[in-house]
Amino acid sequence: PKDIDWLIYAKTDKYYVKKFEAETNITGYLAMDLSRSMAYTYRQELTKFDYAVCLAAALCYLMIHQQDPVGVVAFDTRIRRSLAPKARRSQLAQVLSLLASIRPAGQTDIAQSLNQLAAMLRHASLVMLFSDLLADPEGVLQALYRLRHGGHDVIVFHVLDEAEARFPFDGMVELEDPESRQRLTLDADAFRADYLSALDSFRQRFRRECAQARIDYVPLDTSMRFDRALMEYLQRRSVRS
Repeated sequence: PKDIDWLIYAKTDKYYVKKFEAETNITGYLAMDLSRSMAYTYRQELTKFDYAVCLAAALCYLMIHQQDPVGVVAFDTRIRRSLAPKARRSQLAQVLSLLASIRPAGQTDIAQSLNQLAAMLRHASLVMLFSDLLADPEGVLQALYRLRHGGHDVIVFHVLDEAEARFPFDGMVELEDPESRQRLTLDADAFRADYLSALDSFRQRFRRECAQARIDYVPLDTSMRFDRALMEYLQRRSVRS
């Protein structure tokens, strides 16, 4: 099929959709959440941040392969690291090197960091946010709206750990807030339904309000194969465009 990039398939044994809204050049920014909560992993395998890095690296490859400039901003309470967008092939190594050198730690202010990014952008760009969105949703949504009103295309990759998405705990458990370090002991069986309902409401709010602002919202968790999840999203995006 013409929408499959066979070069990428040959190199990685994975299918990626070739069309990534690339009829005209667009500058991309990979916006990486460095909050401590992104370091969480239930199975001691891929953390949320590791998963986000895999997604970001794949998207970086796609954009550079299309000769679209791509850069990185990494943030916690503000932007801490950045790499200016470039389209040259050597940029992939620069992006991968930066992603390998950063680690999630500390608290975060997603809204402030996105507002800081919005103030930096001089031309219409594609902002790809990778975050667990553990913050006040109102502030985050307002910052996303600001990016859209500035003429930027926005994709929100909402990355959760599989345990956060499914709440597989039983009996009395002690849970710790990954950023404040506060601990709470509760009956997991009694709490599960309320938790999953609240999570569904949270996701539905982002899905609804992002759709109204023409922002792509992509809910993910670490149990999903990142290559398959990315392929399915890019196929949907290609159909819409």
